[in-house]
Amino acid sequence: MENLLEYGYFGLFMGAFLAATIFPFSSDVLLVAMLAAGGDVFVTITVATAGNWLGGLTSYGVGYLGKTEWLERWFRIKPETVYRYKERVAKYGAWLALLTWVPFVGDVFAVVLGFFKARFWPSAWFMLLGKGLRFIAWAVIYYWIEPLF
Repeated sequence: MENLLEYGYFGLFMGAFLAATIFPFSSDVLLVAMLAAGGDVFVTITVATAGNWLGGLTSYGVGYLGKTEWLERWFRIKPETVYRYKERVAKYGAWLALLTWVPFVGDVFAVVLGFFKARFWPSAWFMLLGKGLRFIAWAVIYYWIEPLF
């Protein structure tokens, strides 16, 4: 993960992208590390949000293709887990995309939204909003705590 930061904003983008797909690590840590390394707060938040959003949309796309063997192989999501969320998708639809930033289950939400063909554009915008607000919150927390050290 630290190696990604050696590549600057491109590394942040790639790390945030991968964290929203198949690699189990935290893009929040990358964001805070970039800020601690002196990254511009606006650019850092924008790049992390873009990467994580596009990673989430990739997860949505894989779910949309509907190949359960891919979900198990690449995302380690069992088909029964996907179907367990069917009622939630039917009830909340694209609104679930606001929660794609949540650790562990967020990627599952993105895949499930695609799998059950939730409307793309509302899902994409809610996903962008949720992920962007998460990174803004981490930046605020970082700048609030940073003077203590």
